[in-house]
Amino acid sequence: MAAAPKKKYDMLTDHPGKALLFFALPMIFGNLFQQFYNIADSVIVGKFVGEQALAAVGASYAITNVFIAIAIGGGIGSSVVISQFLGAKKTAKMKTAVFTTLINFLVVAVLLGVFGVAFNDRILTWVHTPEDIFSDAALYLAIYFVGLPFLFMYNVQASIFNSLGDSRTPLYLLIFSSLLNIVLDMVLVICFGQGVRGVAVATLMAQGVSAVISFSLLMRKLKGYREEERYSFYDREMMVSMVRIAVPSILQQSIVHMGILLVQSVVNSFGSASLAGYSAGTRIESLSIVPMLAMGNAMSTFTAQNIGAGKLERVKEGYRMCYVTILTVGAGLCIMYQLFGGAFVSMFLDSGSSEAYSVGLSYVKFLGFFYSLIGLKSATDGLLRGAGDVTSFTMANLVNLSIRVIITNIFAPIYGIQVAWMAVPMGWAANYLISFGWYLTGRWKRIKVIKK
Repeated sequence: MAAAPKKKYDMLTDHPGKALLFFALPMIFGNLFQQFYNIADSVIVGKFVGEQALAAVGASYAITNVFIAIAIGGGIGSSVVISQFLGAKKTAKMKTAVFTTLINFLVVAVLLGVFGVAFNDRILTWVHTPEDIFSDAALYLAIYFVGLPFLFMYNVQASIFNSLGDSRTPLYLLIFSSLLNIVLDMVLVICFGQGVRGVAVATLMAQGVSAVISFSLLMRKLKGYREEERYSFYDREMMVSMVRIAVPSILQQSIVHMGILLVQSVVNSFGSASLAGYSAGTRIESLSIVPMLAMGNAMSTFTAQNIGAGKLERVKEGYRMCYVTILTVGAGLCIMYQLFGGAFVSMFLDSGSSEAYSVGLSYVKFLGFFYSLIGLKSATDGLLRGAGDVTSFTMANLVNLSIRVIITNIFAPIYGIQVAWMAVPMGWAANYLISFGWYLTGRWKRIKVIKK
C-alpha cells in the first residue's frame, strides 16, 4: 500500500473539477516560471543589448523548444505508465517505472547534446538564420546544447512528480530556478557585459542547479511509498511499454515547436527586424498557451489514474470540466490582448522600433482570438494520451503541423509575414476536430497499458 503524501485533493475520489483545478494550478504557475527562462533572456537582451541580440536569441528559441518538447513529451508519455501503476496500487512496479524513465532519458539527453554541439551551425543554416545575427545565435545554441542533460532530467523529473499527484514540488523548484536565472542574467549581461553568452550561461547554471535538487527530492519522495514486492532499477519490458506511449507523446508535445521551427525558416527570410517582432510575439504566445497545455497534462494524469482504478465515468466528467475552464481562460486572454497587446510587446521592444513592434503587435492581437482552440485540443489529446490511445492524437498533431508549415511556406512569400501566425489557429482547429471525433468513438476506453 502506498503511503501517499497528504494533499488538498484526490484524483480518484474528489469532484473532478476540483481535482483537475488543484492539480493544474501549480502546473500553470510552474510552466509560467519555466517560460521565464527565455522570457528573461529576451527582455534583458532586447532592452540592454539590442534588437539584433533579441533576434539571435529568438532564432535559437525555436530550435531549443523542440528539444524541450522532447523532454516534456517523453516525461509525460512515461508518466502515463507510472500513474496507472499508482492508481492500481502497484508501488513496486511504479518505482521500477520511475527509474527506467530516468535512465532512458539521461541516455537520450547526452546523445542529443552531442548531436546538437556537432551540428550547431548546420541547424542554424538550415533554418536560414540571417547572417548579421548568425554568430550570436550559434554561440547561444552551443551553450544550450551543453546543458541539455540538465534540462532533460529536470523536465522528466517534473513529469514524474506530476504523475505521482505532486504538482507543487516542480512549481517551487521552477520559482527558485527562474529567479536564479533572472539574477544571473542581470549579473552577466548588465554588470559584466557578456551579452548573448551571458544569458546562455545563466540558463545552463539555473537548469543544472534545479536538476540536482529535483533528483534529491524525488529520491526522498519515493522512499515514502511502501512497495508490496522488490522493485528493480530497469525493466526492458516496461521500457517497451513506455516507448510505445512516449514516442507519440514526444511528437504531440513537440509538434507546435517543430511547426514554429519550420515556419521560422520562412520568417527568417524577412530579415532581422521582422524576426525580432516575431520573436516577441512567440514569447507572448508561449506564456498564453501555458494554462491550456497544463489542463491537457492534468487531464492526462487524471485519466491515467482513474482508468488504473477502473473509473471511466469520472474521466468523462473531468473532460467536461476542462471545457468550462478553457473557455473561460480563453475569453479572458482575448479581451486582455485586444486592450493591452501593445503593452506586452513593449516589454521586449521599444515602440519606436516601427517594423519589429508592428509585427509583434499584429501577431499578439490576432492570436488572442484563438487560444481556446489550443486548450480544447490539449484537453482532448490529454485524455487520449492518459488512456494510452496514442495513434489518434499523433495523427491529429501531424495534421496540425502540416497545415501550419504548408500554408506558411506557400502563402507567406506572396502575402507577407502575417501568414505565419494566421495559419496557427487553422492547425489547432483541425487537430481538435480529429481528436474529438476519435474521443466520441469511445475506443480509448478499451486500451490496455498495464497488466492488472
